[in-house]
Amino acid sequence: MGLIDEYHPDELAIEAPFFGKNVQSMLKLGRAQGVAIAGALSRSLPVFEYSPKKIKQSITGNGNASKEQVAAMLQSLLQFEEMPKFLDATDGLGAAVCHYFQNGKVSVKSGKKSGSFTGWKAFLQENPDRKG
Repeated sequence: MGLIDEYHPDELAIEAPFFGKNVQSMLKLGRAQGVAIAGALSRSLPVFEYSPKKIKQSITGNGNASKEQVAAMLQSLLQFEEMPKFLDATDGLGAAVCHYFQNGKVSVKSGKKSGSFTGWKAFLQENPDRKG
């Protein structure tokens, strides 16, 4: 909840649980996802789940893309220079970008302000307190 309190997100996008070969890894992932969802719900944030295939399809155009392909496309889209050492780090970013693509705009519902924005610049102009 510290990250939620620090960055004040409006929504949570998360990868839906999937069946894997390693049961212990699945249990640990499920617990981590549960904590993230509980944290979002405790702050009244809406939660959106996307299947791994949906995320890959949104980012690369191929629902069967590899982690390397997703990471490379995210690097190209978002123009970050350094690739993370572990490509699992790009999974959360992929869910966020997928969610953005599904909605096509940034939205806000806070206090008296409510509306849609076409990009971060417009959002920040209307919400100077959210610059972090």
